[in-house]
Amino acid sequence: MASKKQSAESEALLPIRHSTAHVMAEAVLSLFPGAQIAIGPAIEDGFYYDFDLPQSIKPEDLEQVEEKMKEIINGKHDFIKSVVSKEEARKIFSDQPYKLELLEDLPEDEEVSIYRQNSFVDLCRGPHVENTRELNSGAFKLLSVAGAYWRGDENRTMLQRIYGTAWKTPKELKAYLSRLKEIEARDHRKLGKELDLFSLHEDAGSGLVYWHPKGSRIRLAIEDFWRWEHLAGGYEVLYTPHVGKSTLWETSGHLSFYNDNMYAPMDIDGQDYYVKPMNCPFHIKIYQSDIRSYRDLPLRWAELGTVYRYERSGVLHGLMRVRGFTQDDAHIFCTPDQIEDEILEVLRFSLRIWKTFGFEDIKAYLATRPPEKSVGDDEDWKTATDSLKRAIELEGLEFEMDEGGGAFYGPKIDLKVNDALGREWQMTTIQFDFNLPERFGMTFVDKDGNEKRPFMVHRALLGSLERFFGVLIEHYGGAFPVWLAPVQVQVIPVAPAFEDYARQVKQAFTAAGLRTDADLSSQRMNAKIRLAQQQKVPYMAIVGEKEAETGQVSFRMRSGAKKNGIPLDEAVSEIKNAAESRSSVDPGAESGAPAAEK
Repeated sequence: MASKKQSAESEALLPIRHSTAHVMAEAVLSLFPGAQIAIGPAIEDGFYYDFDLPQSIKPEDLEQVEEKMKEIINGKHDFIKSVVSKEEARKIFSDQPYKLELLEDLPEDEEVSIYRQNSFVDLCRGPHVENTRELNSGAFKLLSVAGAYWRGDENRTMLQRIYGTAWKTPKELKAYLSRLKEIEARDHRKLGKELDLFSLHEDAGSGLVYWHPKGSRIRLAIEDFWRWEHLAGGYEVLYTPHVGKSTLWETSGHLSFYNDNMYAPMDIDGQDYYVKPMNCPFHIKIYQSDIRSYRDLPLRWAELGTVYRYERSGVLHGLMRVRGFTQDDAHIFCTPDQIEDEILEVLRFSLRIWKTFGFEDIKAYLATRPPEKSVGDDEDWKTATDSLKRAIELEGLEFEMDEGGGAFYGPKIDLKVNDALGREWQMTTIQFDFNLPERFGMTFVDKDGNEKRPFMVHRALLGSLERFFGVLIEHYGGAFPVWLAPVQVQVIPVAPAFEDYARQVKQAFTAAGLRTDADLSSQRMNAKIRLAQQQKVPYMAIVGEKEAETGQVSFRMRSGAKKNGIPLDEAVSEIKNAAESRSSVDPGAESGAPAAEK
């Protein structure tokens, strides 16, 4: 979700972008006779239009469309709104089957809004500018073409979607295109390959991630930090099975409400088993393995549990949308009296973790009870919602209310973080659940000996390790801070004669627990330094004759800084201290800027 400022800017640009989409559609119909139009809305940062065309659009075709659009814009045509009957609209769009289908969704007696400019007419509610003279022919750009199923249904026609962007001035367009280049340079799929972090293999299964050694080093650092922080925060770590009987998923309600996102069952000894799409029911079974007293609560249980969900192939996207992923789940079971303290603590815990990973710009969204059917009594909803709100306010965190946006089973807080490029990512969820405790008949014995229903809170902090890793790659542009870098120090001898000393230096760094490589290849020293910089290694330890004689190293940092003649034990301490501090500041960066900005 965009910030209020971004939303206001997008709102002001909406008529410009929507009108530019109509101009593009007119240009396409002019250049490709027989083309059929579908829908063309304004979207954040731009617009798109879907076409059914007699041929595939190529990059050079987009340039031709742009030239035609400029011609239309310079023609100074009015955007004219008309309201017609549904029957009249059918006549207007008699040769446009997609528009006719959209018309059929409207009530028969409803009047239809259409817009005309020049020779083009579209089924549309607006808004638009009054005249194409309000569009700047130097402030728009067509960006790409993608496939899109009509109405998102993979059983329907595949259309060609042309994406574009439009702004008030050429200067704004230029700034946006520069930002797109930076986004492209930081694309986690591109950097994942260049830095040898992970891969995906369609031939072996879509949406399944293969972590390479360097990516696994980072994952281990993340997991080790995650586990120790949870243990220090009063959590216990669980491990649960990957499959469960159909009866488990029937009780939880997943087979009724989530079946489309679950993999097909496996027949084991005549019973249907499913690979788990979520960890929650397993944690509940552990809870039910013993009688729980109010003295046992709160219970804080966390798991790095790998789950599998069926996502349609069209929505799979690198690490951001996959079918198999490890979710950093936690569940808190507590009494109603404990809930406010628990929510405050889990919020503080989440914020501390995010800030350690280098994300300082964090905003909360509080979703309340939906107006339609929901479970749980009014008092529990009020208690839960109030505890969420108070926790946010006590932390002084910026937040927005999402009235009625909660799930049917409880209110929630969503934490969204902004990365180095100002993009907002929805990551942490703190979610009450009044449904599963009821379905599973969960109880605890209160101080009077009566059975009561515990409060249950789901908390996914990082979301999934895969998606979080994708966000982390793009936030830092692959230049990870020292504590996360897959290679924290690369030892580089200036010539083959100093390879033995390079091995000794590598052993010293490795013995200190640092992730260390040594480049003993036949390449020249400058080529080795250049390669280490391309791999975004934070420290390069250069060793030559002087260093070998004196037991020293010379540093070349990723930031460009240099330090010569450092005693080996001091060099080890410097990198070890940088790693243990978990700072996001790049070593040797004069500005003190985080690695993400370098």
